[in-house]
Amino acid sequence: MRPLRYSINVTLDGCCHHEAGLAPDQESMRYWTAEMERADALLFGRVTYEMMESAWRKPDTGAWPDWMGEWQVPFAEAIDRTKKYVVSSTLDGVDWNAELVRGDLAQMVQRLKQEPGEGLFVGGVTLPLALADLGLIDEYVFLVQPVLAGHGPTLLSGLRERIQLQLMDRRQFQSGVVALRYQPTRATA
Repeated sequence: MRPLRYSINVTLDGCCHHEAGLAPDQESMRYWTAEMERADALLFGRVTYEMMESAWRKPDTGAWPDWMGEWQVPFAEAIDRTKKYVVSSTLDGVDWNAELVRGDLAQMVQRLKQEPGEGLFVGGVTLPLALADLGLIDEYVFLVQPVLAGHGPTLLSGLRERIQLQLMDRRQFQSGVVALRYQPTRATA
């Protein structure tokens, strides 16, 4: 069974708005590229899908936009080519190597996890909360930014039950960002 990994940037005070933390640097982009390359497929809600597509979809011209530094291209190429599943009841269709999925979220994610492969990656705010509440996330990866945002959406706000996590890995970047990798501890009978 392939694991479902939730990865997101988060500030020290728990804000997970994409503009609240530090701007990506070369070291963090290498990290995110490696995370993308560990995923067979990405699972996004509508908002995250549209945000990521607007930033990282390769233009029809075949050339990456001028704003993108050479050090960002490997991440852009990794996310652009990866299969995507978009959970949305409001979109009529998707493209960008994506499939629109509807119906029972738990059944759909269990089916995706049963497929062979290295893993699934989920990002965003709303969809990961639902998946955490269902107990479907196998790994949590937080890039903790040395910033206090003081506003914005917070990480897993509204979680129904506490989830105990075990630290599996820790890595500090020169920028002060700390990557923390956790797995939920499972109660034994």
